[in-house]
Amino acid sequence: MSAEERRESVVRAAITEFARGGYQGTSTEAIARRVGVSQPYLFRLFPNKQAIFLAAAERCLEDSREVFAEASDGLEGEEALRAMAEAYHRLIVDDGDKLLMQMQMYAAVAAAEASGDHAFGESLRAAWTRMWDDAHLALGADEHGTTSFLAYGMLINTLASLGFPADHRVWTGFAYAPRLSE
Repeated sequence: MSAEERRESVVRAAITEFARGGYQGTSTEAIARRVGVSQPYLFRLFPNKQAIFLAAAERCLEDSREVFAEASDGLEGEEALRAMAEAYHRLIVDDGDKLLMQMQMYAAVAAAEASGDHAFGESLRAAWTRMWDDAHLALGADEHGTTSFLAYGMLINTLASLGFPADHRVWTGFAYAPRLSE
């Protein structure tokens, strides 16, 4: 396996480990064990735990961005909106670790900001902005529509993270995706 392939394995393993244990609660030893490498090898691929976490979090954002782009390719307006919403729903249902990793990312950046470390979240804010920009273009550059779409996504993240079952009444408002004109 090449170093790049091994690096990819580390990112995938880190998503799982950080999703379940958070930034503070996850050891690099657990990530190395999941990948099947030694910690010294792990640190030849990444300089430190923070770099591993950031790579994992950036991957989750990039995966969401790609899901939106693929779903909306060739579509406009309401069709793009519905396709992107359905694709995102499938992403977080099919890979719960990505949802949990997103939630851990928000918590880790907020904790870093609260402690005065404003640099920690820079790359993640940039990746989130790229995702917002791409969704914005796919939705016809409608700021209200983009904001509504992403707000619904965050609500879905919250409800799913809290473990509300699909038949719970809090999900009833999701029978219809937000409209761009609302």
